[in-house]
Amino acid sequence: MCCKTNRRFLLLYASQKGQAKAIAEEICQQAKEREFEADIHCVSESDQYNLDSEKAPVVIVTSTTGTGEPPDTAVKFVKEINNKTLPSDHFSHLRYGLLGLGDSEYTYFCNGGKIIDKRFQELGAQRFCEVGLADDAVGLELVVDPWIAGLWVALEQEFACREGGANCKDKTASVCINTVSNSCIASKIAQLKLEDSEVRNGPLSKGNINSELPIQCSQPSLSRAIPPLSQSSLNVPALPSEYIEVQFQESSDQERSPMDTSQRCVSETSIFQVPVTKAVQLTRDDAVKRTLLLELDISKTTFCYQPGDAFNVICPNYTSEVEELLQILGLLEKKDYVVCLKIQAHTKKRGAAVPQYIPEKSTVKFILMWCLEIRAIPKKAFLRSLVEYTTDVGEKRRLQELCSKQGSSDYNSFIRDAGVCLLDLLQTFPTCKPPFSLLIEHLPKLQARPYSAASSSLFQPGKMSFIFNILEFPSHLGQLRRGVCTGWLAELVVPVLQSSTKCEGLLIPKISISSRPANIFHLPNDPSVPFVMVGPGTGIAVFIGFLQHRQKLKEDHKDWAFGETWLFFGCRHKAKDYLFRDELRGFVENGTLTHLKVCFSRDAPAKEETAAPKYVQDNLRLCCKEISKILLQEKGYFYVCGDAKNMAKDVNDTLVDTLIAEKGIDKLEALKILASLRDEKRYLQDIWA
Repeated sequence: MCCKTNRRFLLLYASQKGQAKAIAEEICQQAKEREFEADIHCVSESDQYNLDSEKAPVVIVTSTTGTGEPPDTAVKFVKEINNKTLPSDHFSHLRYGLLGLGDSEYTYFCNGGKIIDKRFQELGAQRFCEVGLADDAVGLELVVDPWIAGLWVALEQEFACREGGANCKDKTASVCINTVSNSCIASKIAQLKLEDSEVRNGPLSKGNINSELPIQCSQPSLSRAIPPLSQSSLNVPALPSEYIEVQFQESSDQERSPMDTSQRCVSETSIFQVPVTKAVQLTRDDAVKRTLLLELDISKTTFCYQPGDAFNVICPNYTSEVEELLQILGLLEKKDYVVCLKIQAHTKKRGAAVPQYIPEKSTVKFILMWCLEIRAIPKKAFLRSLVEYTTDVGEKRRLQELCSKQGSSDYNSFIRDAGVCLLDLLQTFPTCKPPFSLLIEHLPKLQARPYSAASSSLFQPGKMSFIFNILEFPSHLGQLRRGVCTGWLAELVVPVLQSSTKCEGLLIPKISISSRPANIFHLPNDPSVPFVMVGPGTGIAVFIGFLQHRQKLKEDHKDWAFGETWLFFGCRHKAKDYLFRDELRGFVENGTLTHLKVCFSRDAPAKEETAAPKYVQDNLRLCCKEISKILLQEKGYFYVCGDAKNMAKDVNDTLVDTLIAEKGIDKLEALKILASLRDEKRYLQDIWA
């Protein structure tokens, strides 16, 4: 057995929205309980650690963002390890374990973690435990919890190996990796259960949890469980250490501007406040989804973009939801008080820090409006903390169930999949009254929302347009909610939307925007190269910018050769939500768009078209020969923009079928061709869940 001293490991995380950070902090907390020392840092804090000289085991937790990129915090890190001058044994001294977070709705599942793992292997590093790939589409905890359980076993063996002077590298494959392989996870969890229950003893020990049980009901819900869960002993997470101290001071007359926090919402990026000069509803009132187009005046700023680029919109939370939170938390009378934050003197939380995205001298209401993501789905650690501020025995028990290992299924069904937020919890569990400090500790920062430009600055100098659907969905209690950003934008531009002419004295709304990291979803550099665009619904937005740009180039350079352009567009109803119909006809008439293929999924086909295509992939199949020729013979580009969950996968499958049919190859060979097209940046996706 290893000595309990010198059991340090380096714990690095790369987080986009806070999930990887939260998991790393959970690992750090559990490490203390198991007498390990986790030296935790964000990968961006390169001045706090040095992999070139690191001798301890390294554990990495990283998310994936965009269509398969590492999170923004890891961009510099990945660039550094991808330095081609590094020798193949540069990291040969490193032993590491990696947990990647991703979403299988996207094509490049967990690619952020895979990129780092692949490069570490190329540089000679060796794993001491198997890579874990957690899927947010089915529940991260299904992989995260077993992986962490296996991590402790692997670390025990790693340190024992080092203590005994054995050659750990020789035993990696047969011992360490197999220890946490999927086939062994169940038995390892069973071995650790007794230890877990003992470690997590105290106010939530088995005896206390079972002391009073709620009345049983036939159907489970957010507020109640049924047997066997309601009668089970529970393994609940350790109580997270609180670390924020809040003091309230009566406010001065100085009012904060949203720009104060905007500057902190997007790292290392300039914020521009720009007027909305035009707002148009693109769909009929009776369409399933209401789509708006907004035009922004960027002429008086240094903001620049090109077709294919996305940008951020900085938005607040809903005033009504903030007011309700203030009411429930008993903070209405203090909503305009200035909040002073500092770290508790005796906190046990390692690396505790005041969130940098909360400006100094912010009021209570400002923090809830502009700084915290109050719609975020509560993590289990947050639920565990809420237990301590709930007085009703039945409510306490239910919160314990939802954050326990035994209650994972209920957590997925009634919180994660249902999109439940803090306000839903406080309405469901009325005796839960958390302090304001707990919200600051557990709610992530309010994220800026990304949108694709639907215009070309070459075609419309000084202007940038974008489109969006106004998202609407029922809350847990059946109340209709709108998307945080889309609902806010829709309300903000009502005066512009309702004004058919430019009224004198009309108050022009303004929004704050910022650029996003550079992407590769751009037109081919060579205008003679043909390309195919697939963009149903609002996915067409980015291609309007492509076509505007191409039209202007054709007008300005009549001697240039231009390749064919294909657009596959789909919507529900031709009469209700055919976006940009007139513009697309114009592009076809002036030769900018060579082929336009449109389909309507909810319209009944004409009698002579009983087999009319319903979806974009149906039209793609009808044009398989042409598409195969463009991609394989003419070295063209293929762009997909829109829904990741169904459309993007169906389009990818259609391309595979096309290659199989046209080249007479098997599926594996077709997949290899698509992979090479991605590597050549000729098969590009801009997709979202």
